[in-house]
Amino acid sequence: MTTRTTFRVPGWALGLAGVAVLLLVLQVLPVAGVVDRRFLPPATEMFQALSSWFVSPQFWTALGQTLTTWITGLAIAFVAGTVLGILIGEIPGLRALTASTIEFLRPVPSVALVPLVVILYGPTMQSTLILVVYASIWQVLLQVLAGVGSVDPVADDTARSYRFGLLTRIRTVTLPSSLPYVITGLRLAATVALILTLTGELLIGTPGLGSLLLIARASGQYALIYGLVLVAGALGLAVNLVFRQIERWTLFWHPSIRGEVAA
Repeated sequence: MTTRTTFRVPGWALGLAGVAVLLLVLQVLPVAGVVDRRFLPPATEMFQALSSWFVSPQFWTALGQTLTTWITGLAIAFVAGTVLGILIGEIPGLRALTASTIEFLRPVPSVALVPLVVILYGPTMQSTLILVVYASIWQVLLQVLAGVGSVDPVADDTARSYRFGLLTRIRTVTLPSSLPYVITGLRLAATVALILTLTGELLIGTPGLGSLLLIARASGQYALIYGLVLVAGALGLAVNLVFRQIERWTLFWHPSIRGEVAA
């Protein structure tokens, strides 16, 4: 009896192949005349425009400003969302009291706050930071609420019967049970925070990669515009990969992660 060997293409190889196909399409369409190359330059011209900026301190300063705004907003949203989620989930009556408020505020798009934050803080990092925190905190808060709701009632009742205080109960029962939800909320919030960081820089004009895009658009440097868009895409991909790895490291004991690694 022979055993058939099945060859599986690694996921990262398929991902690279997808990126290569996208770049090939971006190269072929303008060269073949399908689109006007003045407004959609070939991929080679995009990278050429970027290469001159890679040696410029202005580019790295802008990248650092974007990352600073992103990580600051993400940290605030993660801490606030986790604390609020645990308190709302653990304190009797508080979840019912805040449910309507959460459902009212959650659908409000962050960009709707742009006029307000500009009036309050002007075109500063604080304005973009408010947008980032507001958009990201819901990803964490809702996941944490789901995690608190999934705590085993038997374990919770046992902790209460032993007269554990609120903080002790959170530390020994709620947090360990909710950790997968907390980490998932962090991963989702990281992507949303990056999107809103770039959006805030574009709409408000705060320093960062978004402001470089505005400068490139004003000067008609279309190749640079698309090049910076590719940088933003690569940044988003890197953020997703990093936080997925953090999820694997933190939840190595969880059945879903063990199954993913085994596969």
